[in-house]
Amino acid sequence: MVHVYNNAYHSVLDQILAAWPEEQKNTVHLFIRKYGMPQDFSWTKITWYNNGPWKRTVVHLQTVPHNTPTPHLDYLEQTIDYKVPVQFYDDLARFDGSLYPDRTAGEATAKCDLEAANFMALNLMHDMVTGRRTAEDARQAAVEIEKGFRLKGQYSPYATGFLFPRQSQTADPDVSAF
Repeated sequence: MVHVYNNAYHSVLDQILAAWPEEQKNTVHLFIRKYGMPQDFSWTKITWYNNGPWKRTVVHLQTVPHNTPTPHLDYLEQTIDYKVPVQFYDDLARFDGSLYPDRTAGEATAKCDLEAANFMALNLMHDMVTGRRTAEDARQAAVEIEKGFRLKGQYSPYATGFLFPRQSQTADPDVSAF
C-alpha cells in the first residue's frame, strides 16, 4: 500500500510541476535531491518542514520582483525560529524588504531565489540585532556577498550556513488585554 501511495504522491507532484516555470521547478528538484520529498504541496506552493537547518522551506509558484541587491524574483521562502527584538523591525525593513520577522510565532523568514541569499539575509539580520551592523552596513555587505556568489561563484560563510546558534522557545503570544 505504501508503494502505491508513493507512486500517487510522485505523480501528483509531477503534474503540479509540469505547469510551473523552469526556475521554480529547478529549485524544487534541487531541494528534493538535497532534503528529500516535500511534506506538503498544492498547485501554488511546495513545502518542506524541518529540512536541514530550516523550520520550513516553501517554493512558491508566484514570484515577486526584487531589485536588491541585484534584480531577481523572490519565490523561495525559508524560515527559522528566531526572536527578533521589536525595536529592530524598522531597521530590518530598511535592510531588506524580503525579510519577515514574526513576533507572535517567534520566526524570521527570508524570501529570495537562492538558499545562499536566504542564509545571507538571516545572518546579516542576526548581525543587526546583535549590534554588529547597521541597516546600511548590512545592505552594503549583502551587495558584496551576493556579487561573490552570483558573479564569481565565491560563497562567503554568510551564504553557506548559519553563523549563530539555533534558537528555541521564541514565540511571543503577547498578553491578553482582557
